[in-house]
Amino acid sequence: MRIDVPESAIPGPQGCVATIGVYDGVHLGHRRVVDQLKSEAGNGVEVTVVTFDRHPLSVLRPEMAPKMLTTLDRKLSLLEEAGVDRCCVITFDLERSEETPEHFVKDLLVDRLAVLSIAVGEDFRFGRDRRGDVALLRELGAQYGFTVNSVPLAEQDDEPISSTRIRQLVRDGAVDEAAQLLGRPYSVSGVVEHGDGRGGPELGFPTANLGLDDSAAQPGPGIYAGTFTRENGETYVSAISVGRRPTFYEAAEPLVECYLIDFSGNLYGEVVEVAFHVKLRDELRFDSVEALIEQMHLDVSKTKALLQPLK
Repeated sequence: MRIDVPESAIPGPQGCVATIGVYDGVHLGHRRVVDQLKSEAGNGVEVTVVTFDRHPLSVLRPEMAPKMLTTLDRKLSLLEEAGVDRCCVITFDLERSEETPEHFVKDLLVDRLAVLSIAVGEDFRFGRDRRGDVALLRELGAQYGFTVNSVPLAEQDDEPISSTRIRQLVRDGAVDEAAQLLGRPYSVSGVVEHGDGRGGPELGFPTANLGLDDSAAQPGPGIYAGTFTRENGETYVSAISVGRRPTFYEAAEPLVECYLIDFSGNLYGEVVEVAFHVKLRDELRFDSVEALIEQMHLDVSKTKALLQPLK
């Protein structure tokens, strides 16, 4: 997949069909739009996604900016898997936020990308003050010679599939429901860091502690069954703890700790991906270390029963 920025974008020889959006999570609703584009492409016409390097609210209203379901790199990788030929990544800053929808369409979509058709969700808005919409795109399409397809929002359980809905499910710990909307388990990536060293020597369950970007959406506190994928591609079934370790601390920063089943070795410094398949239970405070260890054995047994048959 080709990745470029607006300033260096060069039209493909046969033009492109395009969509525009943050595309955080690359969920099933996003994939419906991409599938619409793929059905229109052919004969060298590129399927193109115009997206942003960050959520616009992180610039316009930082206090309201959502936690992100995917990093930029992960988003681009998922779009490539979905069959996108090119991503044009816009650096969203205050200057870009002041761009009119008319200038955005003429400068980027028409002059730089030679767009033939645009597909967007029916609630799509863009440009300064969110003034651009499907109706304006159609007016500009008549002027510049491209068509516009408004794609009905994908739904599940009579509710639209959206990044906002998925973020709420992740926060609530309903990762199995989030997976149904994403089309895959929800995952986070980060670097394995040193923890307090208690997991192995004291508890008998050595864990890999994950350092997450502050902008990443993190599942609510609890114990999860999931998988842990190393830099070399090896994947291990994992019991995952998300929380503040209330048995040992009155107050602590939230931590993602992963116990890899059937693994021993050094993981420090590796960039890894942790996928959350199902929540096993809430985070609890135990009256003794022995009671905690007994529960951890149960958590690992449940994780094995749920996920090892899938390997």
